[in-house]
Amino acid sequence: MPARPLVFRTLRWSAWDGCEAGLEHADVRPADGGLTISGIVIGQADGGKFGLHYRLKVDSTWRTRAVHLRTTSGRLLELESNGQGSWIENGKPQPELQGCIDVDIQATPLTNTLPIRRLEWPAGTAADIRLCYIAVPDLTVSPRTQRYTALEPGSLYRFESLDSAFTAELPVDEDGFVLDYPELFRRLS
Repeated sequence: MPARPLVFRTLRWSAWDGCEAGLEHADVRPADGGLTISGIVIGQADGGKFGLHYRLKVDSTWRTRAVHLRTTSGRLLELESNGQGSWIENGKPQPELQGCIDVDIQATPLTNTLPIRRLEWPAGTAADIRLCYIAVPDLTVSPRTQRYTALEPGSLYRFESLDSAFTAELPVDEDGFVLDYPELFRRLS
C-alpha cells in the first residue's frame, strides 16, 4: 500500500452471518510517530463466549512494538518487540518467536492490515510472513507463517495460512483495513 498518513479512524466488524457470534469496535490513532490501535471484541470460539480488549502499538513502518490483551474472564497477555523480530511475553524473552514481525489476533480482521500496510508490492507479488499468532480466548502465542499476495494492490489481497489449508481473498479500503473476511467478518458502515 502506498505510504499515506492515517488520521483517527473508528472501525466496526460483525460476524459474517450477523449473529451474536461476534462484534468488534476499534479505534486507530496516530501516536508517537506510529499508531495506537485499541479494540473490543465480543465473540465466541469453540462454543464458548468471550470478551476481549486489545491494544497494539505499531511504529511508522507498521511493525508491531507492543501488544496488550485482556479477556473479560481475567486472562492477560503482554508482548513487546524490538520491531526486528525479538519478543518478550509477560516479562520473559521468547526465543521461539524470533523472527516474527507481525501479530495475528485470532478474533479480529484488523491485524491483517499490519503486513498489508507494511509491505509495498506490485500485483501478483507474494510475501511469506512469520508472525505471532494469538489464540483467543486462551491468549496462547505461537509462531506461524502466512502468505499475502497482492491481487489488486491497495484493494484486494489473498491470505493463506501456510500452517493449514485456510485461504481467503480480502478486499481492503484505501487505508488497508479489511472490508470483508469471507465466512468470518463483515465491516459495518
